[in-house]
Amino acid sequence: MGGIGLGATLSLGALLAADISGSNAWSGMAATMSTLGAAAIAVPLARLARARGRRISLSTGAIVAGAGAVLAITAAAVSSFVLLLVSLLMLGAGQAVNLQSRFAATDLARDRSRARDLSIVVWSTTIGAVLGPNLFEPGEVVGAFLGLPPLTGAFTFSVAAQAGAALIFAIGLRPDPLLTALEREAAGTSSGQPPIEDSPAGTSTDAIPPTTTAPARTARVSAPKPKGGLTILRGNPAARYAVAVVALSHATMVAVMSMTPVHLYEHGATLSVVGFTISLHIAGMYALSPVFGWLADSAGRIPVIVAGQLVLLAALAVAYFGAASTIMVGVSLILLGLGWSASIVSGSALVAESVPVPERPAVQGISDMSMSLAGAVGGALAGPILVAIGYSGLGLSTMAAVGVVLVWTALRPRTPAVSTQ
Repeated sequence: MGGIGLGATLSLGALLAADISGSNAWSGMAATMSTLGAAAIAVPLARLARARGRRISLSTGAIVAGAGAVLAITAAAVSSFVLLLVSLLMLGAGQAVNLQSRFAATDLARDRSRARDLSIVVWSTTIGAVLGPNLFEPGEVVGAFLGLPPLTGAFTFSVAAQAGAALIFAIGLRPDPLLTALEREAAGTSSGQPPIEDSPAGTSTDAIPPTTTAPARTARVSAPKPKGGLTILRGNPAARYAVAVVALSHATMVAVMSMTPVHLYEHGATLSVVGFTISLHIAGMYALSPVFGWLADSAGRIPVIVAGQLVLLAALAVAYFGAASTIMVGVSLILLGLGWSASIVSGSALVAESVPVPERPAVQGISDMSMSLAGAVGGALAGPILVAIGYSGLGLSTMAAVGVVLVWTALRPRTPAVSTQ
């Protein structure tokens, strides 16, 4: 639902920004403001999750995004560019919710299935990514029927989808997975019992009911004040590494992907070819994520991260040598999506399991904020690099981020994984 709600709005936001401002130079502000909004709300949503649970946090974020869609329609009606920028910031909450929803799948997951469970949530984004852009024309029909300004009809679908997502979170996340995990952690610590993950092989945790000795509110009150995400990262090398993998992999992908339409169009590709190439890239990002989740659970997080970085490196090499060929650029973007998927799925699973349960929300919030900011920086730097040294130069220079991850992987301390529920 979140993907469907947001898939149509980024492109329409760019068109609205150009239309209301009167200059195409401002069209890029749609993606920039939305990304900054996702980064800004990531940590507050994580804190809300730690205090009130995933159900309240995710549904609140979806409501904020829906309100942003309403504000975008209002901004178009009154021709206010500033109001449009604010609405795009609020729509960024939807991106933050989509990111944090993947962590909700890990709260009660077993170690041997955590990456796979996370990857299924990532995979579901494919539906929204495919359907969203196809809602442009139906949205205009609905908008005309409702008397809305041009280019705003699809935002009505965003409002409905975000409202639906909030309702699903509010109803479906019962019992709340994070609060249940915190209860079990608190009960296990106080009783001296091993965490659920340490149950004998073949014993299903599904048969173990949530702890009833203390309600969730008692568990939260009695728990010590949680540390901040940055404080945790300073003392946890494994968490720092995992957050860096996610952020740098995302920056690599965004930098190349964001400039590919410009490069192709300037070299004579039609809009349909550009759209098809980006669709192949999106398919590479999401369609095989369950496969990478299964590999991360069976082969280990680090091998899949390394494999993902090598695929990213191959994608950048193809971009460097094949910049003049539309087919080679398409191959590069497919590989770019696959490398991103492997790195993000395995890296996100590592983020979740690198810290104890009570510290997860804070670190996950910092990870999502870093991921969004890294994407914004990557996209911002990609434009000047493209102008200065071309698409081949962009592929070559972006290899630096992949190199950082590979060197960090080779030099990182071999610390054992934190035992988690």
